[in-house]
Amino acid sequence: MKNFFNQIQNIWKHEELRQKLGITLGLILVYRIGSFIVLPGVNSDVLAEQMASANSGGLGDILSLFTGGAFSRASIFALGIMPYISASIIVQLLGIAVPAVQKMQADGESGRKKINQWTRFLTIAITLVQAPGYLASTVVAVPGAVANPTAFWWFASVVILVASTLVIMWLGERITDKGVGNGISLLIMIGIIATFPQALIQEFVHPDTTLFFFLVEVAFLLIVIGLSVALVQAIRKIPVQMAKMQQASGSHLPQGEGARSYIPLKVNSSGVMPIIFAQAIMFVPLYLTQNEAFQESAVLQSLADFNGLAYNILFFLMIVVFTYFYTAITVNPNQMADDLKRQSSFVPGIKPGKPTADYIDKVLSNITLPGAVFLGLIAILPAIVFSLGLTKAQGFSIFFGGTSLLIMVGVILDTLQQIESYLLSRHYDSLMQSGKLRGRPQSPVSGMSV
Repeated sequence: MKNFFNQIQNIWKHEELRQKLGITLGLILVYRIGSFIVLPGVNSDVLAEQMASANSGGLGDILSLFTGGAFSRASIFALGIMPYISASIIVQLLGIAVPAVQKMQADGESGRKKINQWTRFLTIAITLVQAPGYLASTVVAVPGAVANPTAFWWFASVVILVASTLVIMWLGERITDKGVGNGISLLIMIGIIATFPQALIQEFVHPDTTLFFFLVEVAFLLIVIGLSVALVQAIRKIPVQMAKMQQASGSHLPQGEGARSYIPLKVNSSGVMPIIFAQAIMFVPLYLTQNEAFQESAVLQSLADFNGLAYNILFFLMIVVFTYFYTAITVNPNQMADDLKRQSSFVPGIKPGKPTADYIDKVLSNITLPGAVFLGLIAILPAIVFSLGLTKAQGFSIFFGGTSLLIMVGVILDTLQQIESYLLSRHYDSLMQSGKLRGRPQSPVSGMSV
């Protein structure tokens, strides 16, 4: 506990970090306030009551989870950040098949700016489609939710939803640029955490829940959290022999001996993005089944059942595929091999250049498979737990592993690592003098952190 307060004190003393945390918390507060502002002309109480009785465990619960309850309240932020996530998925998929997008990806910073701009335009287009669908199937369809849905009300509501989605996108980008952590992921995590206390209370007061059973549930939840943390933190170390160096003053290395280090490859290099991508796509059948034209489709109905076998099998497979896909575009073995070669470093027993890149790619493929399978299993764990009756309330089972837990664990750890890096940059000299970093290996590959 003493170390915890010491860390808080160190954060407060770091002026730049204090300002970044202040900006982050301020923008998150704006997001939370916006989630309680209801669309004009909508009775949110009637809407929330209808969703609680008719949509338990369905689309309403899932979307409310990612929007912090804004979806069920018909808030101006009801669509959340998911249109932007959907647009990002489409652009990244286009990067595989469309040469023009591939060229922009290879153009460095200028290309990244162009891709971001196209992603914003695509976000507007997706929101223009989703907003009327949300209003028609979720708001207007509930008797008494809208007293007088005139043409002007429809136009104004669509414009508000589109503009609000752009505001959320802007908040996320500003947090990433000026604050701490990934802004988009943080906004999703805040929405999830906002609904956790209510879900915990619902499980505790459920008529079939005893105190002993509730304590067992909490203990099992802590175990799942520990496994999730282990998945996020697990790395495979590839040993590296660094270049020979001249003996420096005070060095403990013999004359001409190279330093030993390693390349840390994460078992889950893609983080929480495969979960977010897969969940965004799984929203499609959920949206379609809200339309009367698709309600007779048995296939779509099976894919819209959150606890159904078809939904969870497809969800699992998509997570595995997206894990490989996102790892392939974020970790470049050829670049890592080139960095080693330029620094006159090598992997023992492996020739520099292409053989090193092939070796790194082989190791990465071997560790990605178990990481992807474990990621998928945790993602579908809530449906397994609820189907077996291990939890009584559907809302609480959503947190029992699954998308919500993985996003929370991944985003919190990533944010804490960024905070630690700021603190280390401030106290680096004193840490070196005190010897606290002695023996801590450094990766010779640029862009890879230990």
